[in-house]
Amino acid sequence: MEARDHELKQELAATLKARGELGAEYESALIESFLEKVEQRLDTTLDRRVRRQLSEQQTAGARGTPPAQPATFGERHSLGIVSLILAVPLSAIGVANAGIGGLVVAWLGIVGVNAFQARGGGLFRRRDQRASSDWKD
Repeated sequence: MEARDHELKQELAATLKARGELGAEYESALIESFLEKVEQRLDTTLDRRVRRQLSEQQTAGARGTPPAQPATFGERHSLGIVSLILAVPLSAIGVANAGIGGLVVAWLGIVGVNAFQARGGGLFRRRDQRASSDWKD
């Protein structure tokens, strides 16, 4: 990714230098040329992403397993949202029954459950998490 970013930076520098040498009358042509190069890079990245997704689907189909779907906002954040909604009554119950100690225990439980889920050990764990970037070759 860094090499390709360097190439785009060089292209942008060359475009700006050419604009300085040629003048403002060639500005639109230079900008269009640079944008075409950026568009080609985006197309290449998109093609690579689509090919990878198709191969994953074909592999999953050959294994007889359904292809993995990307997590939606609700799937990623549902436990956190529900725990924040339940935090108010849990805090009130903790304070009413055990004072400040009950409040601390309630919030330690809320934080503990959310930390466990965020670490990847929770009920809504995704098996197909990728650490790689789509911009890399």
